[in-house]
Amino acid sequence: AGERVAVVGCGTSFYMAQAYAGLREGSGQGESDAFAASEFPFGRGYDRVVALTRSGTTTEVLELLNRLRGTTPTVAVTADPRTPVRAAADALVVLDFADERSVVQTRFATTALTLLRAHLGLHSDAVVADAEAALAEPLPGELLRSTQFSFLGRGWTVGLAHEAALKMKEASLSWTESYPAMEYRHGPISVSTTGTTTWMFGEAPEGLPEQVRATGAQWVNGSLDPLADLVRVQRLALARAADRGLDPDLPRHLSRSVVLDGA
Repeated sequence: AGERVAVVGCGTSFYMAQAYAGLREGSGQGESDAFAASEFPFGRGYDRVVALTRSGTTTEVLELLNRLRGTTPTVAVTADPRTPVRAAADALVVLDFADERSVVQTRFATTALTLLRAHLGLHSDAVVADAEAALAEPLPGELLRSTQFSFLGRGWTVGLAHEAALKMKEASLSWTESYPAMEYRHGPISVSTTGTTTWMFGEAPEGLPEQVRATGAQWVNGSLDPLADLVRVQRLALARAADRGLDPDLPRHLSRSVVLDGA
């Protein structure tokens, strides 16, 4: 606690980094920023940089860690310690039990954020119970027919909203968007209409549910812990993929890790 920390990643890991940074700073444990690994501000000083990388091979993450070597302490959270990230980072946290064959990240992402929440002292039995409920509760059938999804968050859940949008887009080729909740009124609500869904992670701003429902859209704002609610979106992405005859583990144009030629 107290350190100035930057958290970095790419794709899903970037959005988990956003959520963790929001939790860490929001709980008074130190200034915390999140960046896509390719956008790290090298002119800004940090006491430590934490990198999230399931594969341990992502080009932008490795380039960043190598550039920081000897100047800023780095920690990498990964699912595979037998990859170049072992040599690139000063310290390694290995979650090999959470590795997955799928191109699309689900288990590693939620596991990494759960670990980081626990490290902040923000994990509880209630969170576990909510996660179990998220796996067991039936999904509203009408969500399979939605033509568009907008995911909203506040504070640390903005990162979860971005990840929810990405997961639905990757796995089921759904039209999705994501925003900080208070930004939704500033233009994005114009696409809200009958047949679309707006999904809120955490407590909604006053009046927003009523405004969205007035457009004819479906409003979703569950009572579960926001990370557990993300699991519901993961399940929905799988269900929509199955409904469309898609393979959610092998989305088109994607690979399990982005490794750039010549890097």
